Amino acid sequence: MSLASLDQLWVYLSGNPLVSLLATLIAFYLATHVNRLLGRSPFAHPVLVAIALLIAFLLFTGIDYATYFEGAQFIHFLLGPATVALAIPLFDHRERVRRLLLPLLIACLSGIITAVSSTLGLALLLGAQKPVLLSLAPRSVTSPIAMGIAEQIGGIPSLAAALVLLTGSVGCALGPWILRLLRIEDPSVKGFTMGLAAHGFGTAHCFASMGAMAGAFAGLAMGLTGMLTAFILPLIVQLFGL
Repeated sequence: MSLASLDQLWVYLSGNPLVSLLATLIAFYLATHVNRLLGRSPFAHPVLVAIALLIAFLLFTGIDYATYFEGAQFIHFLLGPATVALAIPLFDHRERVRRLLLPLLIACLSGIITAVSSTLGLALLLGAQKPVLLSLAPRSVTSPIAMGIAEQIGGIPSLAAALVLLTGSVGCALGPWILRLLRIEDPSVKGFTMGLAAHGFGTAHCFASMGAMAGAFAGLAMGLTGMLTAFILPLIVQLFGL
């Protein structure tokens, strides 16, 4: 096959949405292997590695994001069903959730207030500008919610999404170590803590490494944190005069 034929073939394929879908699946497959080779380091989380691989792929091929998303939207669509599916293990432990509902709500509120206040306080001390501050504030909730909140309060959605990924990576790295240091063995406490501090990253880590109960409580924490943050965050931001 001549170079001209190959070029024509690539022009045809690059406009096909299935290429984006295939590239996404291959990137994540390679990312899981990279993560395994690096000892499952949270700083080489498959999501982060896959993002880097896809960025390199788009830059190398010259495919714009809009064209890529035509194919990737099929995977994006599955985010909703995957999130809803977190209710299945939670349903299996519904009696335990019912008994712990009040402590869980108190812990969630305390975590949100602490995370947002400490983040804004440190960023103000370091001289961060208002758009950056408002993008930092929702960093502890899952990406779609964080981007929506950041947009509503005047932050930068794309920066908020990047900060969420960073928060999840750091949470997965430090969370298990802190839990071991404090000698916490209860899977429900471990899972709720990881979901509260590291949202989706922490939830995935719990299902993979800590068991179904920890994963269920991590999913509960992620959902509660996202919902309550949407109501509480604007009030905290106002208290800081932003």
